[in-house]
Amino acid sequence: MHIETALILEEIRSCRLCEAHLPLGANPVVRASQQARLMVIGQAPGTKVHKTSVPWNDPSGDRLREWLGVDRETFYDHTRIAIMPMGFCYPGKGKSGDLPPRKECAPTWHQRLLASMPNIKLTLLIGQYAQAYYLQDRRSLTQRVQHWQDYLPEYLVLPHPSPRNNLWLRKHPWFEEEVIPALKSKVLEILEPQAKL
Repeated sequence: MHIETALILEEIRSCRLCEAHLPLGANPVVRASQQARLMVIGQAPGTKVHKTSVPWNDPSGDRLREWLGVDRETFYDHTRIAIMPMGFCYPGKGKSGDLPPRKECAPTWHQRLLASMPNIKLTLLIGQYAQAYYLQDRRSLTQRVQHWQDYLPEYLVLPHPSPRNNLWLRKHPWFEEEVIPALKSKVLEILEPQAKL
């Protein structure tokens, strides 16, 4: 692992910036490497991820891996796929699910970590928080996902794969018919070893 990336990850994992606001305490969950070619930016860890320190280690992760067309081994190979949420720690429970990611994480850590990873070819922005932060446009999540090609080649936008979004997926069948095949193709192209000369 690149020394700079390793040092930043060490700093992130010992971060206690907003610990006073975290019901289960600080446990920053992030995976990265200088060699990584695909970046996944999601929301924030849930309780299961907090307990295991393994990102996307839940039904949302199962669906995300299915969307990407990768197995667990590939998904958790940090030299290929980096995983950096908007909030590194579990934010707590709200009235309708988990609270939004803490606002301190992204401005404090994201640019530093991204700057240490020059090989990222595509960043997946998963859910409204990542998209609002990185795209800063006035579109709704649905509009962004409908116009996903507008954000290429740097970003590919996705709804959150949570079971809570089953209704959204049923209402927008075009997502699984059109976007998912294109996503799988792009991921395969990025993660495949370079073509033999």
